[in-house]
Amino acid sequence: MKITFLGATKTVTGSNYLIEAAGKKFLVDCGMWQGKKELEEENFEDFEFNPAEIDFMLLTHAHIDHSGRIPKLYNEGFKNKVYAHKATCDLCALMLPDSGHIQEMENEWKNRKRLRKGKEARDPLYTAEDAARCLEIFEPVNYDEIIEITPEIHVRFNDAGHMLGSSVIELWVDEDGKQTKTVFTGDLGNNDIPLLSEPTMIEDADYLVMESTYGSRKHQRNEEKAEMFLDIVSETLDKKGTVVIPSFAVGRTQEILYELNKIKEVRIDEEFLRKYETLMKAPVYVDSPLAISATEVFKENMNLFDEETQEEMKKGDHPLEFPGLKFTVTADESKALNESSEPSIIISASGMCEVGRIKHHLKHNLWNPNSTILFVGYQALGTLGYSIVNGAEKVKIFGEEIAVNARIEYLEGYSGHADQDGLMNFIYSFIKKPKQIFLVHGEEESQNVLKEKIETETNLPVVVTEFGETYELKDDVKLVTKIAKQLPIDTRKEVLKRLDKLKDEILDMETSVREDMNNKELRDEDIFRISEKIKTLEKQILSVIEG
Repeated sequence: MKITFLGATKTVTGSNYLIEAAGKKFLVDCGMWQGKKELEEENFEDFEFNPAEIDFMLLTHAHIDHSGRIPKLYNEGFKNKVYAHKATCDLCALMLPDSGHIQEMENEWKNRKRLRKGKEARDPLYTAEDAARCLEIFEPVNYDEIIEITPEIHVRFNDAGHMLGSSVIELWVDEDGKQTKTVFTGDLGNNDIPLLSEPTMIEDADYLVMESTYGSRKHQRNEEKAEMFLDIVSETLDKKGTVVIPSFAVGRTQEILYELNKIKEVRIDEEFLRKYETLMKAPVYVDSPLAISATEVFKENMNLFDEETQEEMKKGDHPLEFPGLKFTVTADESKALNESSEPSIIISASGMCEVGRIKHHLKHNLWNPNSTILFVGYQALGTLGYSIVNGAEKVKIFGEEIAVNARIEYLEGYSGHADQDGLMNFIYSFIKKPKQIFLVHGEEESQNVLKEKIETETNLPVVVTEFGETYELKDDVKLVTKIAKQLPIDTRKEVLKRLDKLKDEILDMETSVREDMNNKELRDEDIFRISEKIKTLEKQILSVIEG
């Protein structure tokens, strides 16, 4: 058996693994590259295999960084089955055509830029129609059932607790007179994600391919994040501001709605009740057609919710409904939100602020010191969300430079990914430990920290995978080939390049500030403002050094 890592290597997007075993070639996931435009260009490159030769595919879940290139795969010759949990199939029926629509809209805009530069126009990666056609090859499966793909290959999908329908996949291969078991975590969820059951623990494996998004970090616990959420929201509403929550349309949006419905049960003291009333009086807008449709899919798959949620539903308390909740469907309704002066909460996709209506809400609120941009999900390197969370003073949105004056908050506890403790607990749960662990789906720093922790605490061998590496999984795991290709984003080089740029900018700043200080007409308030900005910069530099 061989496995080739063709995505989500030292980054968190583009999940794609090619397995060759028992005379078959098959894929686990086929996700889209997201982030910097150079990385997104990888989506247009040829696959490192012939799609027509792929015998089947196993899909861990519906998020676009795991499913987003399936229509491209289909267009280029893959016509066999995609096995996925039923809820994943339901969500892909919404998300892939939506992705195709975005490809068409963005391609039209990009083609205008290409033509102005004298370049040829090109077709979109795929269209909404292409995405709708590829849905015919999806084969829905249930959790906990062992499925025979061929007499030599069997799989079982288990609840990963990351989003509706997300799966940890167990793969058994009979080859050369022996059976080998490999486990793919996909994206592994937290133990305390609202609505969803905890991730399934697996008892045994020969090999483990595991995500590592938060391999170096630990989340806030549920009680803390609920109170922090309430504090941030109520303080913003008290200032007559707007709370903008960039949220992934599928998963985080539904969990935030659930949390808003449940938050009143955390405490009952007077100050808490005042904040809660402030929250409940404010309108909450879900401004994403995809999120609205996905919420309906959640309602249709409530058998997947955790036991506590199902008990509440029996009492008539619907977890995704509460007073003040409003859904905006049309573009005109969305625009009207930014024309209103009423304090409100706007939940809008995309979660990393790259596409969709969220960019309009950021354009209208980032400059306003009374508003808050509240991030609740992972922000990949190179995305607009990453820039805002990491202290950008100005960002470009639709070609216009916008000052970041709004309050910026990041509640990591809402992430759908297991933190370091959750990842380690998944490994500890194995009774028969894997002979080899392959880390995928994580930035390099996070992966290296997790690798060291696993090796120190469990003595298990760990590989941080590189793009294009092929490993032969026999008694001794062996790297047999590597595709000679460098992905556009190298995090280590990116950091060093930013450091060099920063040195130049600090020299420019020194020249500018010294000129200002020599200006006898400079007012006291101007000097104070410059002083405060330098203090802020000092704190940021110290935080980098201490970190």
